[in-house]
Amino acid sequence: MNVAIYLDNSATTKPHPQVIEAMLSLLQENYGNPSSLHTIGQRAERVVTKARRDLAGVLGVKEKEIIFTSGGTESNNMALQGVVRAYGNRGRHIITSRIEHPSILEVFKELEDRGFRATYLEVDGDGRITPDRLAKALEPETILVSLFHVNNEIGSINPLPELAQVVAQGGRQRPFFHVDAVQSFGKLPLKPAKWGIDLVSISGHKIHGPKGTGALYLREGLAIPPLLLGGGQEGGLRSGTENVVGIGGLGLAALLAEEEREGALPKVAKLRRVFLEGLEGSSYRLNSPDGGSPYILNLSFPGYRGEVLVHALAEKGVYVSTGSACSSRAHKQSHVLESLGLSPEEIAGAIRVSFSRTNSPEEAQRAGKILAGVAAELGEFMG
Repeated sequence: MNVAIYLDNSATTKPHPQVIEAMLSLLQENYGNPSSLHTIGQRAERVVTKARRDLAGVLGVKEKEIIFTSGGTESNNMALQGVVRAYGNRGRHIITSRIEHPSILEVFKELEDRGFRATYLEVDGDGRITPDRLAKALEPETILVSLFHVNNEIGSINPLPELAQVVAQGGRQRPFFHVDAVQSFGKLPLKPAKWGIDLVSISGHKIHGPKGTGALYLREGLAIPPLLLGGGQEGGLRSGTENVVGIGGLGLAALLAEEEREGALPKVAKLRRVFLEGLEGSSYRLNSPDGGSPYILNLSFPGYRGEVLVHALAEKGVYVSTGSACSSRAHKQSHVLESLGLSPEEIAGAIRVSFSRTNSPEEAQRAGKILAGVAAELGEFMG
């Protein structure tokens, strides 16, 4: 039997053993409602408070600026829809890039239907937004800029501090700057308050935490209306009884990721390198930029179908994807690779390999060799 090599960590990560242990304890002992006034409820409330404090510490922000959500998609929706609902009277122009996650692009399309004008910035050859390109797009009517930190398909990294400086100088009144940091939180340095970013979306299951958990950093002084109404939890911005177990797991996962972040970067860079060494002799196109996140590697095998490669690898115990897990079943052509100018054949033959700090160099090199073998076998079959 093949030993599984899991390299689809941008889709989701395996929960950390300490996170699993902590969440099991919370399920058994902290089952109270945080809004209840009795002792059991107060214990649950302390779990939420500690997780909020831990997340704020990792991001370098205030505790009251952390709003817990169900994940990156909700955080993105809360941020974008909240800003335009609260500040739409300032202007009707909004900016994003062409290679954002669907939970950004779909909201922008809906906002256009509501009368907002949207600018979709083109990326450079490395899949990034350059400060000068953003500066040219800003208008007096611009109220919101939303850009990724790390792209979920190719791993390109936007220069957030420089982009934030550009945003600060734009608009009749300074536009709000939102960042989708789902693929960077816990992996790369991220200091929104220091850099001048107003809103940041994060997700728990990308950092070895539980699914269904996330948070939105909302800068103090920025007031947005809630998407959900009811009991007034999370400062009135997200009603509904808090997911105490998930929030506790998210807080611990964030601490563990931050503790290991600096040491993990060179390790993951090595995983990327030895994986490509295992592919030596194969014919492929590298779609991820050299200066991108080492956690994400996008490759094209022209003449093949990405989904065929994915299934063939899975049969040998290697698990990768064709792109974003949110859209992989929709059989749509990758808008990210299309924006980079890849041919239809190159897009059709693309796969995404995404690493974790828990993967080993031996796993990465073996997976590269297995992929090389699979490509050769399929080539002989098709030939």
